[in-house]
Amino acid sequence: MKQFRTLFIALALMIGATAFTNAQSKVAHIATQDLVQSLPEYKSAMDQLQKLEKTYDAEIKDMLSEAQSTMQRYEAEANTKSEEENQKRATELQAAQRRIQEHSAKARQDLQKKENDLLRPILEKVRTAIQKVARDKGYDYVLDSTTGTGVLLADGYDLMPDVKKELGL
Repeated sequence: MKQFRTLFIALALMIGATAFTNAQSKVAHIATQDLVQSLPEYKSAMDQLQKLEKTYDAEIKDMLSEAQSTMQRYEAEANTKSEEENQKRATELQAAQRRIQEHSAKARQDLQKKENDLLRPILEKVRTAIQKVARDKGYDYVLDSTTGTGVLLADGYDLMPDVKKELGL
């Protein structure tokens, strides 16, 4: 009877250990930010965004310099104009300032939208490649090991070389 109990306990422990081993998930990691930044499409998108940003900056600087020169001219002529005319000019300068602020806000929104439009397909391509490689290699989870994402230690399998190969890099 005692041998039967020992055999039963040993068998239960072995089944439990086997189930525990099979229940463990395979986990890999990849620095997605580094991967995205290494893609030629990303570099091209960033170049496009920089060009657009420079265009908007130039437009805003032109508007500012025009408003400043108008303000300086109005200030120089203020003594020769009536109070009514000076009030009208002040209102005109305020309207110009408002237009500059609105244009600046619209430029920021346009840049954000353009960035989203350019990066969405790149990020989707990377996500798809990571999924494909992880599934092919049998990984259940892939952690993002980019600095600052919360992964403190990434000694497990790094998918970066396999995903770069999948992407043709």
